[in-house]
Amino acid sequence: MIPILDLQAQYATIGAELETAVLAVLRSGVYILGPEVEALERACAEYLGVPHSVGLASGTDALRLALDALGVQPDDEIITTPFSFIATANTISRAGATPVFADIDARTFNLDPEDVARRITPRTRGIIAVHLYGQPADMDALLALARQHGLWVLEDACQALGARWRGQPVGTLGVAGCFSFYPTKNLGAAGDAGLLCSTHAALVERVTLLARHGSRQRYNAETIGYNSRLDALQATILRVKLRYLDRWNAARRCIAEHYTELLRDTPVVPPYASPAAWHVYHQYTIRAPERDALAAFLADQGIGTMIYYPVPIHLQPLYRHLGYQPGSLPESERAAAEVLSLPIYPELSDAHLQEVVRQIRRFYGIG
Repeated sequence: MIPILDLQAQYATIGAELETAVLAVLRSGVYILGPEVEALERACAEYLGVPHSVGLASGTDALRLALDALGVQPDDEIITTPFSFIATANTISRAGATPVFADIDARTFNLDPEDVARRITPRTRGIIAVHLYGQPADMDALLALARQHGLWVLEDACQALGARWRGQPVGTLGVAGCFSFYPTKNLGAAGDAGLLCSTHAALVERVTLLARHGSRQRYNAETIGYNSRLDALQATILRVKLRYLDRWNAARRCIAEHYTELLRDTPVVPPYASPAAWHVYHQYTIRAPERDALAAFLADQGIGTMIYYPVPIHLQPLYRHLGYQPGSLPESERAAAEVLSLPIYPELSDAHLQEVVRQIRRFYGIG
């Protein structure tokens, strides 16, 4: 069996460190917020090169609280991608605003700035750019559009911690960056966890206030808030893993390069890596003819794959009322019908990688 992700393999390499760190927290009796969370916030801010970050309960909460802190109103429109996890659009809806879906670039799977430009209206308040699969979106073009129209760009970097655009870490180019530490991410906790970072102190202060029931001091609420506190156990796990992140991302890039080389003479299209970007391959996602049949064949051979994402958001029942029809966003719909993510994680052996490729070649009848 070759899984798409093997967290037990990761644990085998750093388990002793994790156990020591977790045991120290358990013995401390401090489980919510506290010094471990503060230390993680400092470490992440230093890693990203920003002055401010705040740990949160999830990446979804980071998006939700960012929109609240930015003052999004019910009449606002926020432009984003339909080719992502539902959380991105859901947080716009939760803020009372309307998600406006722009199509994606066929190569990067990220927002197409030209289509974004066509969807800007007087009600547009901002853009949420998703750095999908670990590939940075075209931040030059999106930020230029934002400046031209008086908008902000919020970065959904939940799949892209460590990725860079023209040498600058994603999550630090827009008004704020939102990160998920869901266990499957390149930097994953042992449960839900997230983080928001920004160069804007007032924005981070507002998010911090909202995340703690709208209170700076207990029993002294200043605004309607949420409960999105990061717990110390997740923070200490993430602090251990953060020390390995660059090494793990480099390993992912090497694996991706090897895949791309070995798949060169097959019908599949390997992921594109923009020359302006440092892709961290949260997923190694190909376009594959006969995608569903290939996925079933690989499953029969004991090889795990995933389809991220089989139904674009604009065609899901939740957003039917917005009036999008099949064919409205053709590149997103074509990607949903063709993409397949192959096994990738830092511990993936070369033998397993070669076997994945061998079985793909076998499916397509290539000797």
